[in-house]
Parts: sequence; structure tokens; C-alpha cells
Amino acid sequence: MAYVGIVLISHSPKVVDGINDMIRQVMKEVPIELAGGTDENDIGTSIDKIQTAISRADQGQGVLVFYDIGSAKMNAEMAIEMATAEKVRLLDVPLLEGAYVAAVECGMEKEADDAAEAVMKEFK
Repeated sequence: MAYVGIVLISHSPKVVDGINDMIRQVMKEVPIELAGGTDENDIGTSIDKIQTAISRADQGQGVLVFYDIGSAKMNAEMAIEMATAEKVRLLDVPLLEGAYVAAVECGMEKEADDAAEAVMKEFK
């Protein structure tokens, strides 16, 4: 079964590792890829890491992308523009809570747009 994938972007590798740990307690099947920190694993973000995470998370059903603050959004937007995956959505919701809800929605085998809509509705 192919699921919609999820990408977690943070300035800190530890933040996305922790969020992934929390989600994996309840949802193991959904592909989740991490793009935390710079290429040197310092505080910051990396377009290359984000592009790689999008590519790995994509199983052909689309990818939902979540970010923490500031330049993470800008780098995510640039990575999405360069991505070869179709149906990549950047969601402007709280990183932890949004990704958790998305994982549950994607685990119910929802389409990318339906899962994204459910997440956005949760955080109106």
C-alpha cells in the first residue's frame, strides 16, 4: 500500500527526530522523512536535505511538508519548486501537531489533498 508521505523540516535535527519518535508511537506505516539542520547538522535548514526528504517520502501519492520557523518555509518553497514529485503541499500549521494529525490522516489512506484539507481544518 502506498501512502501520502510526510516531510518534517526544522532548524534543529533534534526537533524533527523527537517529532518523528512521537508519531512513530502510533503510526508506523506512513513514510516520514526528516530534514533537520544544515548539511553539517548545525542549526539552520538545507534545501538539499529538504529535496532529498521530499524525494524519499514520495511513494506516488503526494507529500505533505511541515516546517518550524522563518527560513525553513522559504527553503521548503524553493525545494518544492525544484521537486520532481507531484502533489507536494506545504502546510502552514504547527509543526508537531500538524504532522501528527497528518500522519493519522495519511494512515487512513486518504489522498494528499484530503489529508491536507483535514489538517488545515484542524488548525483554522
